[in-house]
Amino acid sequence: MRSRNPLKYVLLYLSLVLIATLLNGCWDRREIEERALVLGIGIDTAKPAETQSNKDQSTLLGNAPLTSTGLLHVTVQIAVPGRIPLGPGEGGTGGGGGTKTVWVLDAEGHTVEDALNNIQQKVAHPLFFGHLRVIVLSEAIAKKGVDNINEYFRRNPEVRRMNWMFVCKNRAEDIMRVSPELERVPTIYLLNIMDESLRMGKFPNDFIGLFWSASSSKGQEGILPYIELSPGSTINLSGLAYFRSEHLVGTTNSLEITLFMGIRGIHQAGAQAYVKIPQTSEYIMFGTKYRNSHIKVIMVNGKPEIRVKIALEGNILEKSTDKFTLNDDLIKKFEQQLKEDAQKSYEELIKKTQQKQSDIFGFGEYVRAKEPAYWDREIKTKEAWQKEYQNLSVQMEVKVHIRRVGMKSQ
Repeated sequence: MRSRNPLKYVLLYLSLVLIATLLNGCWDRREIEERALVLGIGIDTAKPAETQSNKDQSTLLGNAPLTSTGLLHVTVQIAVPGRIPLGPGEGGTGGGGGTKTVWVLDAEGHTVEDALNNIQQKVAHPLFFGHLRVIVLSEAIAKKGVDNINEYFRRNPEVRRMNWMFVCKNRAEDIMRVSPELERVPTIYLLNIMDESLRMGKFPNDFIGLFWSASSSKGQEGILPYIELSPGSTINLSGLAYFRSEHLVGTTNSLEITLFMGIRGIHQAGAQAYVKIPQTSEYIMFGTKYRNSHIKVIMVNGKPEIRVKIALEGNILEKSTDKFTLNDDLIKKFEQQLKEDAQKSYEELIKKTQQKQSDIFGFGEYVRAKEPAYWDREIKTKEAWQKEYQNLSVQMEVKVHIRRVGMKSQ
């Protein structure tokens, strides 16, 4: 009589159990129609009337937590299912007319999580941030500090590090409610502005993840795009918003964006500037097509000194008159004038950030990498470098080359 092997049956039963677990692959599925897809978030300080009438509180019991930003007003854009264009064939009219593609909701809260939970009370489906692309902070909230705001987004696994975070001169709520004429989805309108700015070399590729990384560095501060809402629902990219630690301390104009990129050597170049023709009242327009920079750290009398070499190359795009012909001597004069103007502008931007103790260029990281002994002995902390940066010696050397002048001038 053949004997039975109990181990054989045990292995068979275990195999059946393991195979059965593979049949439940969709047990935790969630249909996309059952999610509230958040496309954009705007964060403001709550108005006084909202502070006194905060009746949406849903998560906090007893005393509210004390934060540097105070009570927050959070606005979200939620995609309306079936109304978002999926391709070129579904374009249609912009946000100024037709069916709305997003649903805008707002609520107050003592933290971002608290405000979003209050918004969740108004939405049937759970908020989903996997499609979040834009976060807008008002200038007022950024000046108070963004530490607790960044804390929430860093912890949320659904938030991508490739999202854009903006600082706006107006209230962020107004940006979330704007209805652009050329786009059906307001968030896509903002994304297109940034995509074109990157393509044309008018803004650095500085996503929220890079902002967090720079803010966490001991020798560098973070920057964000600075936007403002103009009459007629037009959003302008007005400059850079630069920080000291977690606080907004200043902004630049649009031309200073390209100056920042020039010092950092970020490609591609897209700046344009007018140059006065010597001994006349006429001008030419010069457009940069290429730029490169080299940053070097040297020690002078026991102190670090930064030396920056910048090379600019571009074309003459326009002349205000045809009464003169461009020759080699005149081109050299233009190059010299451009060099002097550019060097002065670079130095003014550096001094502007030094007054705010905001090293947005990352000079401190060069010092920390090239002179580690000095850093460990004299600096050590981010706060110490902020004070050191205020009096840091930075020497600029700029070279400008005009490559093309145009067929008519030749």
